[in-house]
Amino acid sequence: MSSVYDTVVQQFARAADRMGLDPAIRKILSVPMNEVVINFPVKMDDGRIEMFTGYRVQHNDALGPFKGGLRFHPAVDIHEVRALATWMTWKSAIVDIPFGGAKGGIQCDPNLYSEAEMEHITRRFAFSLGANIGPEYDIPAPDVNTNAQTMAWILDTYLSTLPPLERHRSIHVVTGKPIEAGGSLGRAKATGQGVVYCLEQWASDRNEDLASMTYFVQGFGNVGSWTARLLSAQGAVLVAAEDHTGAIAAEKGIDPERVLEWVSEHGGVRGFSEATAIDHETFLRTKADIFVPAALENQLTAETASWLDNQVKVVAEGANGPTDLDGDSILAQKRIDLIPDILCNAGGVVVSYFEWLQNKRSEFWDLEEVDGKLRKRILSGYERVRDAASEFDVDWRTAAYVVALKRLARLYQRRGIFP
Repeated sequence: MSSVYDTVVQQFARAADRMGLDPAIRKILSVPMNEVVINFPVKMDDGRIEMFTGYRVQHNDALGPFKGGLRFHPAVDIHEVRALATWMTWKSAIVDIPFGGAKGGIQCDPNLYSEAEMEHITRRFAFSLGANIGPEYDIPAPDVNTNAQTMAWILDTYLSTLPPLERHRSIHVVTGKPIEAGGSLGRAKATGQGVVYCLEQWASDRNEDLASMTYFVQGFGNVGSWTARLLSAQGAVLVAAEDHTGAIAAEKGIDPERVLEWVSEHGGVRGFSEATAIDHETFLRTKADIFVPAALENQLTAETASWLDNQVKVVAEGANGPTDLDGDSILAQKRIDLIPDILCNAGGVVVSYFEWLQNKRSEFWDLEEVDGKLRKRILSGYERVRDAASEFDVDWRTAAYVVALKRLARLYQRRGIFP
C-alpha cells in the first residue's frame, strides 16, 4: 500500500512535468531539507516511564521560516509528516506569504492520557526539539488533536529555555496560541473560514446560490465544525456529518451549533438525537451539493469516491490529502469540481502569518481586519489557481501545484544555488 507521501511525490511530478520545471529546482524541491526524529521519555501519573517518538520535518525555507502544525495521533509517522511538510511549502507559496513548509507530531493517542500527562508529553517534546524550532526559524501551530492549550505549553517551555531578555520578543515561536498568550482573533476559525471563502468564489463563478445549497462534512473537529457553522450562517443546509465515532444524517437539516455542543460533551457525533445514525458508505452516498472532507488523508479512493452521488457539485478539501490519485480520477469522471487542499485549507497558515506579524510588531488586530486580510489572500490564491488551470489545461490540483512551483522557481532562479 502506498503512503500519503507517495501521493505527494506523484502530484509534484505531474505538475513539474506539465510546466517544464527546471531540473535543478525540481531536485531541490523533491526532498525535505531536514528531518528530525526524537525518542523521548515521559513520566506518567502513576510513576511509570513511557517512550514516545516525535517528528519535525522541515521541507523548504526559501520563501521564509519553516511553518507548519503539530499533530498528536497514532498514525503519525515519518512518511505522513514528510507529506504534510511538503504541502505546507506549496500552501504558503499559493497564498503568497513569506513562509516555508514544515510539519511535526507525536505518535500517540491523546485519548489514552490524562491532561497532566499530555502536558508532560508536549513539554518534553518541545524541550527535546530545542533549537530545531524558533520564532525566525521554524514556527509550529495546532493540527489534529492539538489546540491553543498545546501551543501555550510549547510557548512556555520554549521561553523558559531563553535568557530573560529574549523572552518577550520570542512569543511568535508558535501560532494558534490563546488570545491571552499572544494569539490572534480569527485564528480558531481561520481554516474553516478559508474553505468558505473558496466556496463563495466557486459559487459566484458558476452562478450558483450558496444559500440554497446542501452540504455534508466529514470530520467535526476544528475545521469541520467551523466550516459547517459558517456555511449554515450563509443559508446552506447541513444534511450529514461524520467523525471517528460514526455518521449521522437528517434530510431536513442539522443545526451545526447543536452538533458541536453534543460533540463537546460526548466526544463525537454518534448518538446525536436530532439525526439518524448511518454507516460510512451511506454517508458518502449522501445527496447534497457540497462535500467537505475535513478529517484525515486518503478518504476518497477509487472505491469511496465512486460512492459520491451525482448531485455533488464540488468537493472542498478542508483536510490535507483527503483524496488520493485514484479518487481524483473518479471525481474528474463524475465531473465533480475540486477545490484542492493546498488552496482550500490554507486559511490556517494565512492567519498564523497574521498572528506572527502581530507578535513581531507588538500589535493586536480586530476580527474585521483579520477576516478582511484573510479573504484577500485566499481569493488571490484562488484566482491564481483558476488562471493556471486554464493556461495549462489541467485539473485544479495540478494547477495549484503549478502556482506554487512557479513562485519557488522564480525565487531560486533569482537567488541562484550556493556555491
